[in-house]
Amino acid sequence: MRRIVLIVLSGMVVLSSGEYAGAQVAGSTTVGITVEELKEVAVGWSVKKQILRQAVYNEKNEKVGVIDDLIIAPDRAVTYAIVGAGGFVGLAKHDVAIPVSQLKQQDGKFVIPGASKEAIKAMPKFEYARKR
Repeated sequence: MRRIVLIVLSGMVVLSSGEYAGAQVAGSTTVGITVEELKEVAVGWSVKKQILRQAVYNEKNEKVGVIDDLIIAPDRAVTYAIVGAGGFVGLAKHDVAIPVSQLKQQDGKFVIPGASKEAIKAMPKFEYARKR
């Protein structure tokens, strides 16, 4: 499916490198992405489809939680995965922030080596900052 989408996108965008794909102009600011950027988008990961709500395991293949969110720092880097452990239908759920550098992908699964449900529940609970 991804290959078909990439072929369709490539066929639709016949511009030289550096030009904007589907560019819109608002005043003097060009809005949109370059053809090269479009290629990156087409083969990149969809957070919604491939990361969020995915189970997280330890190296023993034991489920230790679920990825509920990703935190993007002001410098635009993805810095933390918010992993929820325990709970049923949101009750007694314990969210923690795990540095993305500790999250590995092995055999199509997200893995935190050395993790356990107990270790995650023992971590400080993550809470979003309140809007001011």
